[in-house]
Amino acid sequence: MEHLVWDLNPVLVSFMGLTVHWYGALFALAIATGFQVMKHFYKKEGLDLESLDNLLVYCVVGIIVGARLAHCVFYDPAYYFANPLKILAIWEGGLASHGGGLGAILALYYYQRQVKLPFLFLLDRLAIATAIFGFFVRMANFANSEILGEPTTQPWGIIFKRVDMLPRHPAQLYESLAYLVIFIGLYAIYKYTNMKQKHGAIFGVFLVSVFSARIAIESVKVSQAAYHESMLSAGQWLSLPFLLTGVVLLVMAYRKQR
Repeated sequence: MEHLVWDLNPVLVSFMGLTVHWYGALFALAIATGFQVMKHFYKKEGLDLESLDNLLVYCVVGIIVGARLAHCVFYDPAYYFANPLKILAIWEGGLASHGGGLGAILALYYYQRQVKLPFLFLLDRLAIATAIFGFFVRMANFANSEILGEPTTQPWGIIFKRVDMLPRHPAQLYESLAYLVIFIGLYAIYKYTNMKQKHGAIFGVFLVSVFSARIAIESVKVSQAAYHESMLSAGQWLSLPFLLTGVVLLVMAYRKQR
């Protein structure tokens, strides 16, 4: 059976010494799309649009710093503790989405103290924007032939020619599709239900759905940790606290209503 062979040039365009990579372009698109989603919510609810510029800056810094530190600490601690300056070498790759999510939450908390809006109110809306952000980031991983799946005999397996000639689970596409579906579902909840009035409920649904998908998809991914994993992968272990937090937020939101 013929499998799709994926061999995309990581460079999108190169002109007069300026090189733009697919990963960078899609990451920028992820940020821009998430920003437009938040702008839509702010317009709809009559909030201060100018303050969104600060939120954008804080979140970008929080995501990058959090994702980098999480990768260094949870996926290859021995190497980075032995070579601490390498922590700054982001251009060499290595960002962990769990840390990026935590960094975004901390950035939002800092922003919330300035605008005096309820923290969970903001988290509910940022969660929807984050889902579409995740869609584009995983597409960037696919373009870059990284975060690979295990070899498979399934007909939808893809050969990542830059890595090897084995058909593999397109784990990046699995996650990307999951995040797109979650985005559509969360936006529908926001638009057509009263759940947005229960602060923390939408964020709870986001955490439960995203990290349930993540735990499931991790089972077909190649391990990204530089050490032996037992029972669950590092990504699955890191997903569990987020998943449980989502359950707690949903319970709290509906108990508070009663």
